[in-house]
Amino acid sequence: MSDSPPFVNHESGELDLRQIWSEALPIVGLVVLFGSLALLPYFLVLAVFEATVVSLLLVLFTQLVLVVGTAIVLMYVISRGIQLAGA
Repeated sequence: MSDSPPFVNHESGELDLRQIWSEALPIVGLVVLFGSLALLPYFLVLAVFEATVVSLLLVLFTQLVLVVGTAIVLMYVISRGIQLAGA
């Protein structure tokens, strides 16, 4: 286990913005991925299926995509935190 905290530059003691940015990019990518996957069926409901049973199913599918995406992002964040704490 390292003595210095993560995201801190060892020489100057300031925040290491490059490391923060490199850790934030995969999280942003996952959020954008699952957000755009959830928008597709939702826009389909708004454009084509206004008040039908299909619209209900698509809205439920949208919520499922958001829940699964949230779970994957949280698992990624927790696993990266464990990796960084052990490094």
